[in-house]
Formats: sequence, structure tokens, C-alpha cells
Amino acid sequence: MKIGLGLYREQLTPDNYRFALQSGATHIVAHLTNYFAGKDPKIDSGDNGGWGDCSTDRLWTYEELSALVEDVRAGGLELAAIENFSPRFWHDILLDGPERGVQIEALKQLIRDAGRAGVPCIGYNFSLAGVYGWTRGPYARGGAESVGFGVEDAPGAVPDPDAPIPDGMVWNMRYRRGVPGAKSISVSNAEIWDRLSRFLKEVVPVAEEAGVMLGAHPDDPPAEVLRGTARLVNRPEKYDRLMSIIDSPSNGLELCLGSLQEMPGGDIYEHVRRFARSGRIGYIHFRNVKGKMPRYVETFVDEGDIDMAEIVRILRDENYQGVMIPDHTPAMTCAASWHAGKAFALGYMRALVQNAHALGPSQSLAHDLAAE
Repeated sequence: MKIGLGLYREQLTPDNYRFALQSGATHIVAHLTNYFAGKDPKIDSGDNGGWGDCSTDRLWTYEELSALVEDVRAGGLELAAIENFSPRFWHDILLDGPERGVQIEALKQLIRDAGRAGVPCIGYNFSLAGVYGWTRGPYARGGAESVGFGVEDAPGAVPDPDAPIPDGMVWNMRYRRGVPGAKSISVSNAEIWDRLSRFLKEVVPVAEEAGVMLGAHPDDPPAEVLRGTARLVNRPEKYDRLMSIIDSPSNGLELCLGSLQEMPGGDIYEHVRRFARSGRIGYIHFRNVKGKMPRYVETFVDEGDIDMAEIVRILRDENYQGVMIPDHTPAMTCAASWHAGKAFALGYMRALVQNAHALGPSQSLAHDLAAE
């Protein structure tokens, strides 16, 4: 098991590489789409115009990707993955629009360039609504600011989960100007799975040839329908369906523990064991939550419903050699709230991993073996 840190585009700096090293990380997951900016980036509801405008984004080149790999390496770290395509690159793949064919060929080239540059994994979220509908409040220990879904008496305005997605927007970002009077975006369950299937069948062989794993993030929030659009991986077993579309080591998972725990039904420990055993985890979002759909809040890594030590026992037993990064950490009350939250999570994760051999037997092992 390796410890990494996710950095947004404006954070890909020598100072933050040093921070990652000092916090015990060895790897970086880079976000190149600039949806969260500023000193202490905060993930939000995506309401009020979404996460920004990506209409001028240009396809990342081999030179850019290679420079990123080298910059991270010069900082004493390794690049584990790039997380999320810009919606500008693949909006018509998601929407099944007129530019779909051109965008598929462009993503194939991006994947080839990523492999040539030394990028081992690209995380993606095949979703029209994306992450939407959260409220921000003092939901974590000590009143630390975090986010929640379906929270009663939430401070501030609560985004409407049924609010339509306006024309020209997908995945909470504007990829072009909206057309006045255009229909809002919608997609059925059958349509979204058909679009994903065609996408994977076209790009996974290219990714396999390039030595790149494509890691699918599950839905967050894992609703059945959000903003008039069907969701895709909103139950753990739907990950199995996704992997079965094309049986390839390049058709993998960006395993988000928080999203899995938010989903109704199932035992997260059995699912994590099964996915780790499959060898198709690109990397792990190591985060914790309290509650499940339709109401949950995000917490510090050590205070949620998931026994994170048990997760590490399972990964140890299954010989998981990949990267784990903290994700959506609560903002701590200090002058550098983002860094403090990440440092706390990284320290907790590092202690678990360093002492994995001393954590004792897995508490879920007996049930797992009985099921077999």
C-alpha cells in the first residue's frame, strides 16, 4: 500500500510537493481540470452556475503530461494518476451528441500520450449530473466544516436534486454557451449504460495497449436519479457490471470508500475485499462518512461509519500494492484549513499502513470465507 495526495491544478507546485513529502506521501493524483481554485479549495454543491467554465480547455498534450510527470518526480514523488477528463473533451460522449466520434478519437490520442508520458492511470466519472446537491456545514467533529446530503436544517440554500441541467452544461461545468429555449438534459438508465458500454469498448483496448488503467469513480451522491438523469454506479454490484463490459486490466475502478459506504445495502468490507482481489483498482479514495442515502455527512477519516483499520487489514491480506489518497477532508479551523485537513488524514493513513502487520486478523475474514 502506498500513500498519495490529490492536488488540484493550481496546487501542482513545488511547495505542495514538499508538503506531500513532509506528510508521508509518495505519490500524487493530479486534477488538471480547474474546477476548484484558490488557497483552500472547497468542493461544493455545484449549484449557482456549477463548478466553472471549461469551454476554452484544450486537449492535454504529450508535452504537458510528460512535463507533469517530470515535475512531480523532481519533487521527490511519483504521479499515480490524473483524475477526471475536462467536460470539454467528452461532453458529446456523455450526451451522445454530434461531436462524439471526434471526441472519442481525441480521447484515444490523450490516452496514448498519457501512456507514453508515464501516466499509469486516468480516473473518470461517467456522469451527466456529476457531484451535485450537497450542503456545507459544521458536520464533522468539533464543528469542522464538511459537506452533507439530505441534511435537515442545513445552513444556507439547499440545491434542488430535481433541478434540470441547463443546455451547454454537463458534469457541473459549462462547456459552451447555452442555447435559449433548448431542452434541459436527461438520460435514462438504459441510455447511460449503453453510452458507457460503447465508450469502454472503443477506448479500453487503446488504454491496454498504452499501459494505462481507466478507473471509474462511482456516483456521488449515489442516488437513483439526479437532476433528471439516471445514475450509473450507485450500488457496489454495478461496479461488477461495469468491469464485465470488457474484461481487461485497463477497465478498472477508482474505488471511493465514502461513495461505497453511502450506497444502500451490502457490506463494504466484502465489496472492498472482492475488488482488491480482482486486481483492478486504479487507486483508492480513502475517506469516511456517517449515514447512507438519502442522508449522510462527510467526516474526518477516523470518525465515520467505516472501520478504516479493517479496510487496511483487507488490503493487506489481498496484497494491494496501489495508492490511497485522502479525499474530501473536512476543513480545520486554522490559517491553512485545506492543508491541515489533508495532513491529519495523511498522518492517520500512514500510521495504519506502517502498522498494517500489527493490526491483527481481519474482522470480516471469517464471514468472507464462509460465503465462499
